[in-house]
Amino acid sequence: MTNRPAPGVAPAAPATGEPGAGTRGGPWWGDLSVSAAVAGFIAVVVSYSGPMVIILAAAEAGRLSAGQTASWVWAVSIGSGLTCLGLSLWTRQPVITAWSTPGAALLVSSLDQFTFGEAVAAYLLSALAITVVGLTGIFGKLMATIPAPLVSAMLAGILFSFGVGLFDAVAATPLVPLVVFAAYLAVKRFSARYAVLCALVAGVVAVAATGGFDMAGVRLEIARPEWTAPEFGWAALVGIGIPMFVVTMASQNATGLGVLQTSGYTPDDRKLVGVTGLVSVLLAPFGSHAINLAAITAAICTGPEAHTDPRKRWPAGVFCGLFYLLIGTFGATLVALFTGLPGELVAAIAGVALLGALMGGLKGAMDDAAHREAALVTLLVTASGLTLFGIGSAFWGLILGILTHVVLTVRRRGAPG
Repeated sequence: MTNRPAPGVAPAAPATGEPGAGTRGGPWWGDLSVSAAVAGFIAVVVSYSGPMVIILAAAEAGRLSAGQTASWVWAVSIGSGLTCLGLSLWTRQPVITAWSTPGAALLVSSLDQFTFGEAVAAYLLSALAITVVGLTGIFGKLMATIPAPLVSAMLAGILFSFGVGLFDAVAATPLVPLVVFAAYLAVKRFSARYAVLCALVAGVVAVAATGGFDMAGVRLEIARPEWTAPEFGWAALVGIGIPMFVVTMASQNATGLGVLQTSGYTPDDRKLVGVTGLVSVLLAPFGSHAINLAAITAAICTGPEAHTDPRKRWPAGVFCGLFYLLIGTFGATLVALFTGLPGELVAAIAGVALLGALMGGLKGAMDDAAHREAALVTLLVTASGLTLFGIGSAFWGLILGILTHVVLTVRRRGAPG
């Protein structure tokens, strides 16, 4: 992957000589910071306030039992937590993982056509394919051929709706988003590092003052994973397994690697994709449909809000993993807590937390004049939300951007250079 400095930050020379490698020369606790912990916490809040609802909808559509649903939540939470924690410590980069949101969306319309055992077998097929493609390095070589401005444009397109969502929330319920935005601006003027934390605190206070928290469904309960034996059937393998592999690689792992690359890191695609695939294999019998690299939540933890020094952002991945593990342990209790947060608070916090990453993506997309038009096409298609054949707009933005790049830059035979 091509290495770049983190957007908006001039990184100091890392101890290892590799940008984004982390400060391995000193004690690991020297890199811990409040801002990294807050970034990890916000990433988890965003994960559970939106994508988790899709899993619950898929479970309902598939008529899963309460135990199977709780085990599914446990599996994706534990899988995300272990991979965030382990990979961030291993690589000293802020590696953020999550469950496949487009994969869960795929299951909303297909899970009811098969038994849960057949679905689990399809999860295993998809996870094995991801593991093989990741460990062999095929996927990383493909990603390395994509022009850097197009990857930045894809990131900007993904994050664009979150920036707009901040002000959409103002139109719907003005008080909380305006309090969050005002607190962010006031603190950002003096300390960018704590701006998001203060915005979060101000937003929580505003919601509490208006009685906006819904904690009726919160009960303290430890999750109990349930094993489901795989039942191999060609219909489920083709109807769920293959589409799950495609959407997870195209819409999640590709964008996740792109976020790390755009933020100035040199991700080891074999290690990251291979490990998440292997963890998916192990947790599939407990209901996990796919663990993969995250994109949106990764942008929260890889930007300057997590830490001004790119070498010290990796603890955000560790904290994110710890929060995932906590939620996975208590299962439905903390899921109910997170899903009970008001939508306007989540939209506002996600919006301000992603402003830095959005600016970096826009800058990287437009810096190189030779790629600007292709990058603009990538950005527009990605931001449009276009979905074809169950694959999200990030993939199609990249495809159409590459096509635009090829058409505009490849010389005609016999034409002057």
